[in-house]
Amino acid sequence: METAKGRGARSNATGRYEPEQHLSFDDGWTRDDAEAAPLRTTLTPEHARTIIARNDSPDIGFDRSINPYKGCEHGCIYCYARPSHAWMGLSPGLDFESRIFFKPQAARLLEQAFLAPRYRCKRIHIGGNTDPYQPIERELGSTRSILEVMQRFNHPFSIITKSVLIGRDADILGPMGKAGLASAFVSITTLDRGLARAMEPRASTPAKRLEAISRLAEAGCPVGVGFAPVIPGLNDHELESILEAAAKAGATRAMYVT
Repeated sequence: METAKGRGARSNATGRYEPEQHLSFDDGWTRDDAEAAPLRTTLTPEHARTIIARNDSPDIGFDRSINPYKGCEHGCIYCYARPSHAWMGLSPGLDFESRIFFKPQAARLLEQAFLAPRYRCKRIHIGGNTDPYQPIERELGSTRSILEVMQRFNHPFSIITKSVLIGRDADILGPMGKAGLASAFVSITTLDRGLARAMEPRASTPAKRLEAISRLAEAGCPVGVGFAPVIPGLNDHELESILEAAAKAGATRAMYVT
């Protein structure tokens, strides 16, 4: 089975929580030379009541986070967040990367949370589940609106992405980084553009991610590189070269995930 152009998943299996499972098979009526129509991305507004998610897991380095989007158009084949779409009756396959949910009132919800009498300030991590700078952010600006609220309240946060689009918000990340209120990580899985395209079909190229690191560092935001995931036999040999390239670009920290 071939991967849809520009997509990471090869199938669209029924979500694990659905009462029925559907299996496609070749009944002999399909034309081999028929070209499938491009899979379009659909956007659905989610009218959430809260914006900050909390967790008490000892395995996670933060206890509160914000994900501006559900689903991710980057389509990374290894993404651990894919199963979350099954909770909404959708597939962790192509649905996850083509049916995106966004919170149109994200900024207002965050401001309400900060103004609540019982709220206690603590670092919030942005993008722990899906990428806050996936392609649709250029149009919707949900992440940008969240950062503007963070800046207005001088609230500490961290953010992670694999998109060059983060450089757009250097005007916020830079000053807040200099004040010790913001930090960023840019994920680089490989320096091989072909391998990156196969694993992360709609994410920024490795070179563009290095540019993002440079722009943030020049703006004054502490920035690190995330080498994740480390895949034995595929990209593990690139550890040193990725760290070297990121350090030259301005990264001062590094992390890896196997």
